[in-house]
Amino acid sequence: MRVHRFLPTDEARQLIGLATEIADAELAPRAADFEERGEYPRELLRMLGRSGFLGLPYPQEYGGGGQPLEVYLNVLEILAARWLCVAQSIHIHTLACHPLHAAGGDALRKELLPDMLGGELLGANCISEPAAGSDAAAMTTRAVADGDDYVLDGTKAWVSHAGVADFYNVYCRTGGSGPAGISCLLAPGDTPGLLPQSPERKMGVSASPTAQIVLDGARVPRERLIGRPGRGFLLAMGAMDIGRLGIGACAVGLAQAALDCAVGYAKEREQFGQPVIEFQGLGFLLADMATQVAAARSLVLSAARLRDSGERFSTEAAKAKLFATDMAMRVTTDAVQVLGGYGYTKDFPAERWMREAKLLQIVEGTNQIQRLVISRSLS
Repeated sequence: MRVHRFLPTDEARQLIGLATEIADAELAPRAADFEERGEYPRELLRMLGRSGFLGLPYPQEYGGGGQPLEVYLNVLEILAARWLCVAQSIHIHTLACHPLHAAGGDALRKELLPDMLGGELLGANCISEPAAGSDAAAMTTRAVADGDDYVLDGTKAWVSHAGVADFYNVYCRTGGSGPAGISCLLAPGDTPGLLPQSPERKMGVSASPTAQIVLDGARVPRERLIGRPGRGFLLAMGAMDIGRLGIGACAVGLAQAALDCAVGYAKEREQFGQPVIEFQGLGFLLADMATQVAAARSLVLSAARLRDSGERFSTEAAKAKLFATDMAMRVTTDAVQVLGGYGYTKDFPAERWMREAKLLQIVEGTNQIQRLVISRSLS
């Protein structure tokens, strides 16, 4: 189904065309096989980085694409429609580049950002802990200054890219309790004592490893402290709004794929002498699905335009994430229903999309947290 995109420049239109071409040729044909085997597509991410897709919203002076957030989110949507794992991976990596770009020293930026934004170095964020999820300020992982290093001890949970990342933003406690005691250390992936655990056995997005990271006396040089001590919580929250829109765009792409599959099937499947799409009960269901996808896309991109124009967008990002991910869960579930028995088999991707959609209601702040953010903005 054709999607009408209103893009700001010819360069953006060319970028969308390239993203579509690569997604159709390189992502869609591999998705089912890699997900079945649970294998992370590292070379595909490297290829996408060299094509310019891992640094789109960052300045060109560091090797980024210099694109508005609106364009970046359009690209994420296109990639997610072919393979959510890859789109989510780009999203995770983009957020992992944020602390260094926002608050890192000039020398460290010049040393690392070009390879980060070019896809040679893959990133991860270590924020959550087994007992500190939505309440990130309750984290207990500690970094103690020792000579020229910080020594890290603790356990991080739900780390995407665990075991395949080349660098980790480790959010840890360098001071007292609460948000003001949290700092961010940029740890190389091969740091002794930084120990990825066995991947979690997830119901979806199996090709992307998620695991705990145990920090057992891991030494990180002092010059890899990002910003001043105690700024870590602000850095994490600064990336959160963009993160919510990234997940919203992924949800729109996933739902668009499910809608296209359902419409295609309903046009071809005949019962009682006519295509099932001509039955009002099914046709109206598809109409609702199409409307919800379009509405979510508009909400996500509207919030992105606020950010691109320098306006506050935190509440709108929460609304977009909430609506888009709930929508993706409904639309993928309805797509399985449209396909009937076939939708419940792995011969069609609808069942995988339904499992993947559930994740999007949880990551970057659960949808209950989004409702909390929105409700507080109303008082």
